[in-house]
Amino acid sequence: MSKRFAELFISRRISLREGGERNVMVRIATLSVAVSVAVIIVAMSVIIGFKEQISRNLSALVADVQVTALYSGSAVENTPITRLPALEADVATLPLFRSIAPYASRSGIIRSSDAIHGTVLKGVGAEYELSLLEEALTAGTLPRIGGEERYKDILICQAVADIFGYSVGDKVEIIFVGGDRPVRRDSYQISGIYATGMEELEKTMALTDIRNMQRLNGWQEEQISGYELRSTSLEEVNAFGEGVYDFTLTHALDEEPLRVTSVRTLYPNIFDWLRTHNLNAVVIIVIMLVVALMNMISALLIIVLERTSMIGTLRALGMTTAGVRRIFLLRSARIVGKGLLWGNVVAVAVLAVQRFTHLITLDPSGYMLAEVPVAQSVWWLVAIDVAVPVVMLLCMTIPVGITARIKPEQTIRYQ
Repeated sequence: MSKRFAELFISRRISLREGGERNVMVRIATLSVAVSVAVIIVAMSVIIGFKEQISRNLSALVADVQVTALYSGSAVENTPITRLPALEADVATLPLFRSIAPYASRSGIIRSSDAIHGTVLKGVGAEYELSLLEEALTAGTLPRIGGEERYKDILICQAVADIFGYSVGDKVEIIFVGGDRPVRRDSYQISGIYATGMEELEKTMALTDIRNMQRLNGWQEEQISGYELRSTSLEEVNAFGEGVYDFTLTHALDEEPLRVTSVRTLYPNIFDWLRTHNLNAVVIIVIMLVVALMNMISALLIIVLERTSMIGTLRALGMTTAGVRRIFLLRSARIVGKGLLWGNVVAVAVLAVQRFTHLITLDPSGYMLAEVPVAQSVWWLVAIDVAVPVVMLLCMTIPVGITARIKPEQTIRYQ
């Protein structure tokens, strides 16, 4: 029988003997590992889900980078710029580029017989990414945009629809004021209603065909309010914006200087809030690991003390101190492995219930989401299942080290 096989055999015998798995401390240690792993997995899934979902919702409502006229103060008095095909072609070569779309907008007031609400009506073309908003539809369809025929469809958010009692197919009357342009009144037909949970941003935007806004503003086909650009990485959007800015310096017309603004500049509070989630994740992981480690160390110390005579006998028979240590490390690995398995089962079950039933809801005004999100990727789950047992077993080498102090002659003499 090889040494490694003997160590594994003895470790299994310790576990299978009466009282091995039913030992109270062993049960507590296994339960502690399972609870800690489950909490870590659920917490990481929710934290990553928050960041992913809010980033997706933000991208659906606000461009990563916006290019407008330098002196355009707001959507009330937006100064048009002329489309620049050379700029559009060059920014498409940037490493983080995903899409670029021209838009035209104007502020207005939605009015009904018993309510009013301010909004910005944004006109977009076929280049605009509508897929993210399509996922957020609660009723109807996306507005017809970019076809040969111009339709006066409008997409509004659920919060505005609730204010006015609108449903798909209803007419919306909007009064446009501001600047040196005359007051205009126009009506649109609701094609769809959407909700992302970010109500404060949703309430300020409605979507229609860009040609409707150009006609309303009295602009030519090549005149737009600006460009909306999206990158492949929201984390590196500032670097992407710098690349866009460099190209605007090259291609901007002398009479139309441009301004480049990133979403991180417009909404720094949202990104600061998301950044705090990273700290929360670290705190949760550290606390759960400490709790699990303390229980594991206590259980292992009791197991070692209960097996003092066995350790002395093995040492007397010629087993090395390292061999004895490996026996108890294998015993620890069994406890950690069992706890890891149950922790994964419980965590995956909890996350599956939330994902498919949306059981736990949130207040959108405080959390910017209507329900607790669950991350769908599994790379972090694999990372947890690898990192947690490695860290715990490395820490187990400390209490296992007391086996080196057990003298065979003493344990056998007083046995």
